[in-house]
Amino acid sequence: MVAVVRLRRGVVGECKRVSHIVPIPEHGPIPSHLTALCGELILPEQAEVLSGVSGMPCEACLARSSRRDCRWLD
Repeated sequence: MVAVVRLRRGVVGECKRVSHIVPIPEHGPIPSHLTALCGELILPEQAEVLSGVSGMPCEACLARSSRRDCRWLD
């Protein structure tokens, strides 16, 4: 399971508020930090969950996501 998150307004400047793709554990509580597919560490209290990729997407997350999708098809 994955979520699309971005840092809340005021945590970083607007140009750094990109939509990251973050794997979420299927069971148990949300961890103290989330690791986006690009490797960025995100604190849950500093993030907002989006209903889909909106605004500027993180290009590294998208690239890694597409490679993961291709592996799942094999």
